[in-house]
Amino acid sequence: MHALIVVAHPELSSLTHAVAAELARGISAADPQNSFEMADLAAEGFDPRQTVADLAYFRNQGPLPAEIAAEQARMDRADALVLVYPVYWWSFPGLLKGWIDRVFTNGWAYDHEERGILQRLPVHLVALGAASRKTYAKRGYDTAMKTQIEHGIFDYCGARVASAHLLSQSDEGFAQSHFDEARRIGAALFAAETTTTP
Repeated sequence: MHALIVVAHPELSSLTHAVAAELARGISAADPQNSFEMADLAAEGFDPRQTVADLAYFRNQGPLPAEIAAEQARMDRADALVLVYPVYWWSFPGLLKGWIDRVFTNGWAYDHEERGILQRLPVHLVALGAASRKTYAKRGYDTAMKTQIEHGIFDYCGARVASAHLLSQSDEGFAQSHFDEARRIGAALFAAETTTTP
């Protein structure tokens, strides 16, 4: 089985990158036949801004831009999509949101008539937040993120969110606990059962 791990953080030394690396180790340790590709959007220079060519494609007035076709091909090769990202204002960083805006196109991710096309692709979300879980629950941020990301994006595209994890700096044993959890997530990625944490 093959996973595409998408990371959206500009610093290679970040906690986000360290968690993604541990998750990848978990995938490999679970089964030597498993593989993964790390898509580091910042290092690769992915431009999150929608272009004139993107809009032309959306309007059926031009071809799919080559860089978007390449991103879709990476996802087409994957048996699971894993997004590892810091929480910015209770959502994705702009880089990751722009990747979704540009890559999840009509006719590939969804259809205006049929809706979800990505039904074969399980999605795993690993969000890293600075606020405590108590703050997320008290303010409703956890519910807002679930509505916007899980339902608003992936459910609309027909992709099942197989697991969603919020790793907080207030978690006991931070940051080692994050690395341990990331390895567990990776090891269970292709298992029949998955878990969701608020």
